[in-house]
Amino acid sequence: MLKIGDPLPAGQLHEYVDVATEGCALGPNAVDVRAAAAGRTIVVFGLPGAFTPTCSERHVPGYVEKAAELRAAGVDEVWCVSVNDAFVMGAWGRQLGARGAVRMMGDGNGDFVRAAGLTLDLTARGMGLRSARYAMLVVDGIVRSLDVEAPGKFEASSAEAMLQRLRPC
Repeated sequence: MLKIGDPLPAGQLHEYVDVATEGCALGPNAVDVRAAAAGRTIVVFGLPGAFTPTCSERHVPGYVEKAAELRAAGVDEVWCVSVNDAFVMGAWGRQLGARGAVRMMGDGNGDFVRAAGLTLDLTARGMGLRSARYAMLVVDGIVRSLDVEAPGKFEASSAEAMLQRLRPC
């Protein structure tokens, strides 16, 4: 599993973009994880799945609601990562009003979560290999904090908990 001081694993996540801009085509776009994190402060939070209860009702909405506070605390971007494809993540982000607040990143094959050691096996529940619920602070591609929830828990990975970590004592 990733630990504090480790670089983010190399690889790609995929993001569905509704509006084409310079350098970003309409539709799914590959995001090189290390390149996108270079020189930036990013909060990355992972969760088991799009449209699932805790993820949809509390986890993503908390980060959408607190996005301005996170930016004021020095965070350049917030990424939500889930083992779903970019189309699902895009639709879910639209439903939750995430545009401009949280980048909804698909890890369709689970490559990122496997490389990071952040998998959650939900095959017994018919959901296959998923992402654990976690939140990490990444500065210039290096993990500075990482909180992984126990299965069924939602405390340490919330936007409020991340804000507490970012506030000076």
